[in-house]
This record gives sequence, structure tokens and C-alpha cells, in this order.
Amino acid sequence: MSDQNYIIAPSILASDFARLGEEVRNVLDAGADWVHFDVMDNHYVPNLTIGPMVCEALRKYGIKEFIDVHLMIDPVDDLAQNFIKAGADLISFHPEASKHIHRSIHAIKDKGCKAGLVYNPATPLNTLESVLDDLDLVLIMSVNPGFGGQSFIHNSLEKIAQVRKMIDNSGRDIRLEVDGGINNETIGLASEAGADTFVAGSAIFNTENYEQTISELRSKIV
Repeated sequence: MSDQNYIIAPSILASDFARLGEEVRNVLDAGADWVHFDVMDNHYVPNLTIGPMVCEALRKYGIKEFIDVHLMIDPVDDLAQNFIKAGADLISFHPEASKHIHRSIHAIKDKGCKAGLVYNPATPLNTLESVLDDLDLVLIMSVNPGFGGQSFIHNSLEKIAQVRKMIDNSGRDIRLEVDGGINNETIGLASEAGADTFVAGSAIFNTENYEQTISELRSKIV
């Protein structure tokens, strides 16, 4: 896979929310590809973060780049529709948070938005095969969802490799994203296992020079 096919998606959860529009603009100008939203509901996960109004506000601020929304919520359908209206380009959700996974996927896609499924470290992949052909992205969590700044769980690499094989066998253009503990040490491991899209929060936003940090992350992709 060529370098231009790898996506760096900074998670705004780690940004300075007092100047969010400026932060997002700066990180995109520094070479990031997507904007990643971590949406938590203090129900499915033990934290509460942001909603569709923040997505809409960034669009109004002038952010035109790809917005990647990860819903860590239960249920998913109503809020997914609100994020679509607010300008999201892709919405991914956890299969255990939907009573009807296929229906939830197509409720997203029917509105012209891309759809993805998310698998936690201990969540089996048994639901993926039946809906893989309907997806635009599979996201493998390399931490347990709910908090930023956690350490990479290394046995997630096996799950990444399993999904890479499934995607390759499908022959479809489906992105394989990894989220959790991504930094200069782990991004190479995740890419070697088969990931092509990388969410990084504190590893980017907690540094002084976003451009240098993103360049260093890209240099570690194998």
C-alpha cells in the first residue's frame, strides 16, 4: 500500500476545546487527513464527550475535510442521524449497541454517509462476516473505549490481522482503522498487522509541533 493510502485521523478528544476550530484547522494544515470524533454517552462507556452540535460548529467554522465519527453510545440510530445532518462523512458504531446491525448500517448509508463497525478488544468478530460487504470501514479498538490516553493492548494486533484477511478476501475497498494508544512505537505494529487508518489523540495534540509529529508517525508506518 502506498503512503498516500494511509490515513492519519487525529482525535479531537485530546485537543484544546476552548479553541477547537483553531486546533482542528491547525492539525489538518499540519498534514492530518481526517478529523476523528470520539462520541461517548456515559452509558455505553463511562464518560461523556461531544454531540452533533460540535460537528455542525466545525462545519460552520469552515472545516471541509473528512469527519470520522465513532459512536460509543447505546442506542445508535437517532444520534447517528443527527450527526449525518450535522455534516459527518462516516459514522461507525459498536455492533452490541444495535439491536439490528444491518438496519443501523443502512440507515446511515441511505442518507449518503459512509458506515463502519467497531470492535472492542474482547468483542468477537462473529458479526462482521454477515455485514462486511455493506461496510466502508472496520475499526479495531486497541484500548477499551471510554478514556483517552490509554496504553495499546497488543493482542489487538491479531484481530487487526484477522480483519485484514477478511477485507482482502472480500475484494472490496474497506478501510481498516485502529484506535487506542497509537504513537511512534505502536503505529508501525498496527500497520504491519494490516491497519491503514490510524487514530491518534494525545500523541498528536500533546505535542508542540503537529506537523513534525504527524510526519514522524507517517515515517513509522511499514
